[in-house]
Amino acid sequence: MLGEKILNLRKKNGLSQEELGEKINVTRQTISNWELNETSPNPDQLKLLSKVLKVSIDDLLDNDISNIALEKISNTEKLAGLGIKSVKYIGFIFLVMLIIDIITFIIFMFIK
Repeated sequence: MLGEKILNLRKKNGLSQEELGEKINVTRQTISNWELNETSPNPDQLKLLSKVLKVSIDDLLDNDISNIALEKISNTEKLAGLGIKSVKYIGFIFLVMLIIDIITFIIFMFIK
């Protein structure tokens, strides 16, 4: 998580919460809240954090584009699967109703 990443990088860079806060113009409490995952830095603060902690924003956020793409593809496949199942059920119901209509039509033809 982001908070753990900030904590580990802050310690790796030998900075206290107070020192890191001074470098990016926030309070020590703000740094503490980030590290505890109670709040998150805004985009401008992320830029400053990445510079001070000497990592890219992607590394800071653990952005792995391939994992994000796979997750989106997986979600799309799930939605498509639900759509296909829905169409199958609707088609089955339509077929049953059609058969009932045909049987009813045939019965009425023989009754006359």
